Amino acid sequence: MAMNLRLRDDQTEALKQRAAQEGTSMHAILLQAVDDYLARTAQQAIVRKTAKEQAAKWSELMERLK
Repeated sequence: MAMNLRLRDDQTEALKQRAAQEGTSMHAILLQAVDDYLARTAQQAIVRKTAKEQAAKWSELMERLK
């Protein structure tokens, strides 16, 4: 899927510099950033779900310990 991405001038310049330093393309860096974001947020969702499940499971005990 094609899409347009509008970066601020300072973001574009920083991305160009980083791509040159790493010997890669701006496109490759952005793809990696998207992959990293998706992996990180998926992990966070799993942690939140597990925390809610455990809180519900142990809620009676937690109330008694107050």
